[in-house]
Amino acid sequence: MTGRSSEIAPPHDEWRDAAARYAQDGFLSRIDILKREEADDHRARMEAVEAQIGSLHYKNKIHTILRSPYELATHPLVLDIVRALIGPDILIYNVFYIVKEAGSLSHVSWHQDLTYWGFDRDNLVSMWLALSPATPESGCMRMVPGSHVRGPLEHSPTDDVTNILTQGQAVSGVVEQHGVMCALQPGQASFHHGWTLHSSRPNTSADRRIGLSVNYLAPSMCQTKHDRDSAMLVLGEDRFGHFQADMPAQTDLEPDAVERHGVLDRRHLEIVGTE
Repeated sequence: MTGRSSEIAPPHDEWRDAAARYAQDGFLSRIDILKREEADDHRARMEAVEAQIGSLHYKNKIHTILRSPYELATHPLVLDIVRALIGPDILIYNVFYIVKEAGSLSHVSWHQDLTYWGFDRDNLVSMWLALSPATPESGCMRMVPGSHVRGPLEHSPTDDVTNILTQGQAVSGVVEQHGVMCALQPGQASFHHGWTLHSSRPNTSADRRIGLSVNYLAPSMCQTKHDRDSAMLVLGEDRFGHFQADMPAQTDLEPDAVERHGVLDRRHLEIVGTE
């Protein structure tokens, strides 16, 4: 996949300062992206689709069949921040909702995102955008500051059915007190490095914990597991062509897009489900 996409203004000084904090800590948190009413609208759009087709939890590449996640993933402010973190050329690799139902035992063990993704380098950042309150009670993310500088750590697959990670992978020996709670209100986002240790606890609140997760790559990154992986150029230029091109949703649930999405979702699960 090669080509150019639209450009936005250079990063503001505040995002250069944020990039310095990100380089030190491996994450940023409580970044205001949307007004509350905008976040509520995107939640309503998401839940209206769920009423039609069922749960959207962990449906990969959801931006190829629904407009709302595509609009959020390409929000100008978000792209401005991402550019400050990984550079001017940006691919969207994956977009998916993560939903913890009220009272759910679902949790996420301490892990690093890049462990099973098959990339040859780590110029990647993930955004987690809250569409409902992400609080300690609802199981907000926890990050270990500075853990990204340690690089890849050993993960062990588990058979814990309440762990929502694909392989239930977990890093042992993490000191719980080192984790920083990243509570978010609807419309706020966090950004974290691919090697930053993070986890989340069960949702003990009375509301669903709904977040949109977006993975952004620099085009220089390459998939090592096979040559059929895909991404979407959203800013700058792709001079490498390492990925097939994903197509953005034009309308919700367009039949041809839904058919293509089934292939993309299965392919991604094949990638992350293998060593």
